[in-house]
Amino acid sequence: MPRSSNRAPENNPLNKFVASRAEWSADSRVYWPAPAHLWNGVVDGERFGTGVTVLFYANEEVGKGPKWHVHTYDEIFILQAGRALFTVGDQKIEAQEGDIVFGPANVPHKFINLGPGVLKTIDIHVSPRWEQTNLVDPEVG
Repeated sequence: MPRSSNRAPENNPLNKFVASRAEWSADSRVYWPAPAHLWNGVVDGERFGTGVTVLFYANEEVGKGPKWHVHTYDEIFILQAGRALFTVGDQKIEAQEGDIVFGPANVPHKFINLGPGVLKTIDIHVSPRWEQTNLVDPEVG
């Protein structure tokens, strides 16, 4: 059954309550391209006047994931599908669908898809804007 659209016209102030997929998936900072059927993108909290930014991440390639990086704010990862190996500081955490992983502010972290199949996460950044510093991974050398 087709979904009806209650979207306000482009110049309507009600648009501050909705971010279309076309908006959040086209963000140029998203550096993890994926097939169209996987959701990847970011909605900065400042878009809605709030202090929380949401990233959508998905990938089907085992062994791949976000590289070693750090934020000045906390990050919360919700695993929607799949299995991942997180490195948070010096801790290794195997997580699976339904798990929630916490990345404290100023603690470097990364994760990879353990497979089999797709890994999907929703990453909650406790910040009005997504900001990160990419680091040299001590495991890669």
